[in-house]
Amino acid sequence: MALVDIDGEQLAKAQALLGNDTVGIVADVRDAEALTAAADQVMRTWGRIDVVVANAGVTPPPATMRTIEPEAFQRVIDINLLGAVHTVRAATEHVIASRGHIQLIGSCAAFAPGMGGAAYMISKAGVEQLGRALRIELAPHRVTVGISYFGIVDTALARTTLDADPVGRRIGELLPWPLNKRIDADDAAAAIVDAVSQRKASSTAPRVWIPYAWLRGVINVILDQQLAANPTVANIIRQLEQ
Repeated sequence: MALVDIDGEQLAKAQALLGNDTVGIVADVRDAEALTAAADQVMRTWGRIDVVVANAGVTPPPATMRTIEPEAFQRVIDINLLGAVHTVRAATEHVIASRGHIQLIGSCAAFAPGMGGAAYMISKAGVEQLGRALRIELAPHRVTVGISYFGIVDTALARTTLDADPVGRRIGELLPWPLNKRIDADDAAAAIVDAVSQRKASSTAPRVWIPYAWLRGVINVILDQQLAANPTVANIIRQLEQ
């Protein structure tokens, strides 16, 4: 197994936890050349790449598209979307050679309302389209491509955005049960392993999001209209813009 991360200290901890069969490579997913070098290092070490998981993701504090700093928006796109593109491109030829599998870590945010967090939603919608394109384009080469759609995973990212930030809490409270149900990182990891082992085209966790995913075309038309007319949402938007 090879791990690629920008944080060398956390990478070393993960290596120690996973054992001697793990290669750790420090690289920034925003750097296409660094990821190509990482893939080359994996090939020198193991001689093949069977599975690629593109997992890097960040989100800025809640903000409207009107008020978000351009640098903050660009960082999300560079890491969440272009980082996935760089990861895939660096390894695609090797995965084709092994007739392997590519797993993209998407999000139910790809089809959820984006107010206050559009940068993240836009990036994940892009990851979804990346996965769908790759699934078709790589099928003639016997390579499978899967997308993992997650609701709220109880990580530092979610807690910082939805718990620690007062406006983020108000946005989170708009999610009805059971869509506000959280899973922990271990459950998310298990879902990814299951998706990869079965070469699933799509997997969703928690499963309560599946009906929304199936019916999103209808639900989103109605939901967007309701949220646009909701005085609580309007108050949150004004608070964000202050």
